[in-house]
Amino acid sequence: MSGARDPAGVRELPPVDLKPLLARLWPLGHPDPVSPDQIAEAISYFFTNQVSDAQAGALLMCLHFTGLDRQAEVLAKTAQCMLKAAAKIDQSALRAVIEGRRRKEGGYEGGLVDIVGTGGDSHNTFNISTTASILASSLLFIAKHGNKASTSKSGSADLLNCMEPRPPQIARIRPDTIAELYSHTNYGFLFAPVFHPGMRYVAPIRRELPWRTIFNLVGPLANPTDLHDDDAGSPGGSGSRPPPLLEARMIGVARKDIGPAFARALQLAGARKALVVCGDEELDEISCAGDTLCWRIRPDPSDPSATVTEHFLLHPRHFGLPAHPLADVSPGKEPAENAAILRRILDGAVPDDDPILHFVLINTAALFVVSGICDADTSDMGPGDDGVVIKERGPGGGRWKEGVRRARWAIRSGEAARQWANLFNLALSLCRLRFNARFDVGCDVGCDVGCDVGCDVGFDVGFDVGFDVGFDVGCDVGCDVGFDVGFDVGFDVGFDVGFDVGCDAGFDGTVPFFFPSPS
Repeated sequence: MSGARDPAGVRELPPVDLKPLLARLWPLGHPDPVSPDQIAEAISYFFTNQVSDAQAGALLMCLHFTGLDRQAEVLAKTAQCMLKAAAKIDQSALRAVIEGRRRKEGGYEGGLVDIVGTGGDSHNTFNISTTASILASSLLFIAKHGNKASTSKSGSADLLNCMEPRPPQIARIRPDTIAELYSHTNYGFLFAPVFHPGMRYVAPIRRELPWRTIFNLVGPLANPTDLHDDDAGSPGGSGSRPPPLLEARMIGVARKDIGPAFARALQLAGARKALVVCGDEELDEISCAGDTLCWRIRPDPSDPSATVTEHFLLHPRHFGLPAHPLADVSPGKEPAENAAILRRILDGAVPDDDPILHFVLINTAALFVVSGICDADTSDMGPGDDGVVIKERGPGGGRWKEGVRRARWAIRSGEAARQWANLFNLALSLCRLRFNARFDVGCDVGCDVGCDVGCDVGFDVGFDVGFDVGFDVGCDVGCDVGFDVGFDVGFDVGFDVGFDVGCDAGFDGTVPFFFPSPS
């Protein structure tokens, strides 16, 4: 970390010296121990590039070897500071969209839901949480927070980027487009580098360290939608604070001993519906092979303003499914191969007794249970729903078999596949919204619906007075007698940093845009 600037790159920020804090962290037993608030404050300077690489690495090392990075209050405070540094979402606009679509059912209030794991379990199983999130979007609003792989072959973003026939452009789902996304689909993928831009300063340091750091644990706790409206409940605000946008979540941890700390950290952060799970094999999913340790947070029946945490075990039989050894669900495949499996699951082309399918159904069912939707005593999901609710309750009071019934319907009805298709189409349309919005005043863009960028059918870009750049079919963007298209002596044609003329996320200038209408 060097050359400190604030996230907007506008002004220099002074470097922060962590030596006094580091001296109190190690060795243990200092008469003035460091508090969780002080640890979180120190980490907050990482996101603004104000800490040297040496001191940042030293802090991460101290937290790891003292075990402080696995304490509930440290996790909660650090996640809070990470959320404060995240790219800002228009919470009021997003809340209005979600409430306007009215998806309440049973105990589900129609809010956002996430399923994520810490990774690092070394089992290299199939991408269960990502697949489960897509199936669950058939009935819930999903805000899947994910990234590329750091400890496995196939991270959630790697999987989605390999989907056929064409992957969705997940980097186009941004804080300024997320409300529009949920206007048309139930599924959103929140790519961590887009929503946590300050982490770019931390990534090189993490890569240099031979052990996992606090960020491997805090990431799953820092879904960028886990916020309250800024003004509600504050002095001069509108009154009582509304519930968080993120209504429920399921988090898998790779070590049994940190399950209680995660559950407590979620409680400290104000979570009211959550399930922390760890397979008996130290697996960060609900295991299909045997027992899974669970810590469930839910409203206290005797005091709705409070929450209770219940600890129990789950087994595949509680979902009405057989157990399968992990070897049957750990193909160890590359992202493209896992993407092909996901595609077959969505298409209903996987046998009903397939071990990976059962693994996915178990985890999807649990997410349905945690959301509260399985508490509904009636069912009208849509075509193919027989309406027969399975009311049997298992460990922790959950209707786990009802969750499986709903997960199977998501596949058989094609609703999960439809939500996936919506994400693909909306990602393209979101590019159109940003493309149109970023041209400066005086830059005239005439573009018919569906008009390809790069063709002269009604599409003129006027740059300077009397100077028109006409695009011919196939003309390379960026060439007119050496003149860079979109630039005139450093003049950027309305595009944000990182947004190339006529392209985004791997498109080059000769590839035409096509913006289908949202479905």
